[in-house]
Amino acid sequence: MRFLSRYRRNRHIVSLLVLGVLAIGLILRFFIPAESVENVEGRAKVIDGDSLIVSGREVRMQGIDAPEGRQNCRRDGRAWACGQEARRLLKRLTGKQKVFCKGLDIDKHDRLLALCRAGGIDLNREMVVRGFAVSYGRYGKEEQTARKNKTGMWSGEFERPRDWRRNRNIGR
Repeated sequence: MRFLSRYRRNRHIVSLLVLGVLAIGLILRFFIPAESVENVEGRAKVIDGDSLIVSGREVRMQGIDAPEGRQNCRRDGRAWACGQEARRLLKRLTGKQKVFCKGLDIDKHDRLLALCRAGGIDLNREMVVRGFAVSYGRYGKEEQTARKNKTGMWSGEFERPRDWRRNRNIGR
């Protein structure tokens, strides 16, 4: 009997310790980012129209939202792969040049949110100006210009990338 009562008492202590460790882990996860905000520089591997890997770090271009790789738009009544075209444009803009990304924040997926440049070109801005990304908190005037000039996606019909993802339950 004495063994059982000691076992029950210790079981509660162990359970409380385990819960405490889990609580501390959750607190650290939400208040201390896994990665730190930093600047990165190097050759870029383009993931899609607004995401790159620079010096081994995944970077999400801040202030813009480009169509997803599988996203299609419509032009002249026909579908065209605007997501793939956005990726190809960013790949051409970065070329084999060094890309410099100024880190601003970390998103919920531990990606560096950044403003990126290559060869003197503001990549974030250029993607919006050329109509292959929409403004997402920045670059509103550039989006208006692209829309007015019917550039890129604005040359036809498209679903905003945020809405396209939401309608397909794709997390971003």
